[in-house]
Amino acid sequence: MSNASSNHRINYVEFVSNDIAKTKQFYSAAFGWSFEDWGPEYVSFSSASAGIDGGFRVGVVQPGSPLVVLYASDLAATEQAIVKAGGAITLPTFEFPGGRRFHFSDGAGNVLAVWSK
Repeated sequence: MSNASSNHRINYVEFVSNDIAKTKQFYSAAFGWSFEDWGPEYVSFSSASAGIDGGFRVGVVQPGSPLVVLYASDLAATEQAIVKAGGAITLPTFEFPGGRRFHFSDGAGNVLAVWSK
């Protein structure tokens, strides 16, 4: 049985990580995500905690990956949580039409962004 409303829509996002345990700790501490382990080289997260289903697999992060952008109702508090969880701000907060955002590294090689109105 197919689900026509899901056809051609983003269904899952997969990242690579050089340290699955560190990745789980970071995203749990910074954003409250929960995980399910699928062996030592894969962990998944669900839309219930992250907004979309996805996972992390062991591998080497390649430059030029698509930029995943998270939303935060409080940009400053989110930035503080990221730093406290061991992440690093790679591009300080800047304004763009419609809001503000910053980019961060999760400590496992992935760079994401967070935006707010």
